[in-house]
Amino acid sequence: MTPNLDRLAAEGARYDNAFASAPVCAPARSAIMTGCFPTAIGTMHMRTKAVLPPEVHLLPEYFRQAGYYCTNNAFTDFQVVTPPTVFDDCSSTAHWRNRPTPETPFFAAFHGMATHESRIYLDEEAFTDTTRNVKKEDRHDPGQAPLPPCYPDTLVFRRAWARYADLITEMDHWVGNLLEQLDDDGLAENTIVVFWSDHGVGMPRAKRWPNEAGLREPLIVRWPGTIPPGTVRPELVHTMDLAPTMLTASRLPVPAHMHGVPLFDHDGTFVEEPNQFVFAGRDRMDEAEDTSRSVRDRRYRYIRHYHPDRSAMEHLKYTDHLATWEEFRSLASQEAEQLEHGLTPDLLTDLQRSVVAANRPSEELYDVIADPYETTNLVADQEHTHPLQRLRSALAHWQEQYGDLGMVPERELMNQWRPAGRSQQTDAPELMLTADGLRAVCATEGASIGWTVDHPGGQVTPLAPLEEITGAPQQDGRRWQLYTGPVRLPEGTKLWVRAWRLGFEPSVEVPVIFSGQAASAT
Repeated sequence: MTPNLDRLAAEGARYDNAFASAPVCAPARSAIMTGCFPTAIGTMHMRTKAVLPPEVHLLPEYFRQAGYYCTNNAFTDFQVVTPPTVFDDCSSTAHWRNRPTPETPFFAAFHGMATHESRIYLDEEAFTDTTRNVKKEDRHDPGQAPLPPCYPDTLVFRRAWARYADLITEMDHWVGNLLEQLDDDGLAENTIVVFWSDHGVGMPRAKRWPNEAGLREPLIVRWPGTIPPGTVRPELVHTMDLAPTMLTASRLPVPAHMHGVPLFDHDGTFVEEPNQFVFAGRDRMDEAEDTSRSVRDRRYRYIRHYHPDRSAMEHLKYTDHLATWEEFRSLASQEAEQLEHGLTPDLLTDLQRSVVAANRPSEELYDVIADPYETTNLVADQEHTHPLQRLRSALAHWQEQYGDLGMVPERELMNQWRPAGRSQQTDAPELMLTADGLRAVCATEGASIGWTVDHPGGQVTPLAPLEEITGAPQQDGRRWQLYTGPVRLPEGTKLWVRAWRLGFEPSVEVPVIFSGQAASAT
């Protein structure tokens, strides 16, 4: 039951062929927030702290530079430490309602966690609490769960699938609350609303797999008065395309370095074929080393595995305790016991067995129109030689065009980013007094400059372990303004100026006091 998402789609455009750039959260989110392929900018591993190319910035900073009030509530996970120049507020209380005036334009991101894979496997009490807004009559019966054929028909999988459907219903309630708030504030008619997800369902052969189930995403855009209600778009799109699309819709320039392409113009005119192909990659998944690449056109998906001798379901500390992973491994173990007794294994199908197998083919090709669950690998089928060669060529061209840092050993990449294991530090801003006010420049290429009138030394709220891992900004009570031009403040005002480059340590702070028509460093 998704009445709110259904209404949102009915009032705008639903993209039926939207795909992530990676089948796991952090790399996929980095693509959305930079408009760049993770493999091209070094954000492909799950997780990492990349040193991005100097021209790359996080999307909200472009909006903030244009005068938008930018908020994030509150998850980051963009593969870098998020500097305070990106958002006006990045916290659990961040909201467009906190902007300085009702006329201030805003960019507000909200990240719901209801459907995260961890929620599927909660104990009964916790799951009931997590899905508190799902009515009894709307709950999904495990006995009726439409299991994809790659999953064994067991109670564990039926229960997980039904629970996931309940979590989607809970998430829909969360979406409805946000839409209601826009309505209450009188903003629904002049606000672009985008609903998206970062990767597939948190189950085997979905999340972490570069297949349809791991990469195909929901994408809905509502733009009242511009995008006709009930629009359905069939073209291939990357969720990465959202960055240039939102800039274009807002009549802001799209940086030349972005790999994504706008899906529609500022007047709502759709681009008929923004992408001939969509691309994605699977790289290190926590401690599991791997490299796979995938390309899809309107009909076929091709996957290239660079380590076919490795299992697609490598052992991972985080996932191995999840019920569906345990069930797969248990059934594989029981099949081994059948072999020990001279019996033919019969607890898994060949397709299911391939999920947990010790190795995999070096290439996979699926007709996803005729075979949406990717059950039959067509690589050896002579009738599909042409699409196989065409997609092989498309993948090779993509890697050549954008580069593929996943082919560089990670330790070598880390040494390039942080020689001798030490992060480079952003240069301190240089300040100059002009007739227009205080100007600031930074010698570090790609650095962003921020300033604040909030004194240092306030109470620092320690980051939770997950916040630190995902690169959340430090909460110290100070609000940093993004430097966009000369700063003029009243006489006697003291401010602090600092610079950040993504992947570098921030610069030292430079304090300044305004005195009459002059400013002096202290």
